[in-house]
Amino acid sequence: MSIQLDEVSKTFGDFEALKSVHLTFHPGEFIAILGPSGCGKTTLLRLLAGFDSPTSGEIHMSGQLVGKRGYALPPEKRNIGMVFQSFALWPHMKVKEQVEFPLLHHKDVSSELRAHKEERVEEVLDMVGLKHLANRMPSELSGGQKQRVSLARAIAPKPSMLLMDEPLSSLDVELRLEMRREIQELHRLTQAGIIYVTHDQGEALAMADRIVVMKEGKVEQIGTPQDIYENPQTVFVSTFVGKANLIPGEWRGNRFRPAVASNGEGEWVHPGMAVAFREQQLFPVRPEQFLMRREGPGLRGSIVNLQYQGKEIYYTVDIGTQQLEVHGSIQNPFRMRENVYLRLR
Repeated sequence: MSIQLDEVSKTFGDFEALKSVHLTFHPGEFIAILGPSGCGKTTLLRLLAGFDSPTSGEIHMSGQLVGKRGYALPPEKRNIGMVFQSFALWPHMKVKEQVEFPLLHHKDVSSELRAHKEERVEEVLDMVGLKHLANRMPSELSGGQKQRVSLARAIAPKPSMLLMDEPLSSLDVELRLEMRREIQELHRLTQAGIIYVTHDQGEALAMADRIVVMKEGKVEQIGTPQDIYENPQTVFVSTFVGKANLIPGEWRGNRFRPAVASNGEGEWVHPGMAVAFREQQLFPVRPEQFLMRREGPGLRGSIVNLQYQGKEIYYTVDIGTQQLEVHGSIQNPFRMRENVYLRLR
């Protein structure tokens, strides 16, 4: 299913939750909608699901108009599946009944699929590894198992698109990592498109084909995880998706000279730096892009904090005008209060 949003806005009273959003989702894509709380990502998902209609603009799915001012095609007519943060399981139904429910009641389910609903339920439960728990009640399941049931129920009627609203945020860290793999595998097996709303940059970077970064109702940047991380187009993207140190200085063409006094450190060259950083006279540097040494040249500073992380150490280095985050190897550790020099790798 392809989806096109043309200048879509949504207001609630005087508050503008979405501001002229223009997006295209291609069939079978895994898209992550990433942003902080209140940025409009859940509002966008509700419009795609058919729970709300836009204040202005239009939404098309596979060429069909499904949303405009005052009109929203109902969710049950959109051939979509929904996975919620809260699992939303019916407490009185067994696992197999939860999965069977959309096969019985969704209007877009084919007659063939409805006629073979038992086989489809068994197939889907096998996909999510819950075939042996088909007769369990929700109260007898762990959090991870409940989320697998929610996924199974969503994919049972073979939707063209799955909409996921922060489905892993209520799980612990270990389960979240496991469920990431489960969702990626389901995406591969079902070939359905996925639009995945999250505020967790790690989830978005690990799972998505493309990421839509949002801020205050607007789209800040769209791109592959690698594009978003390595080539942020705005200051917000550089600091929200991975921590970036913003070094003030002066741009002259493709060359940047840091404002802070340095010991023999020359200009930094970056021909592809985004316009937003040039206009604000900033240079974004990821913590792993700094090389830290005990001798110059480089930006001179002192270590004021360190955190051991197993395979690496996170340092905070005070250079006088600001504190910078630097990731270093455990092979050559530095000490608290040690003087160091930073330069670009």
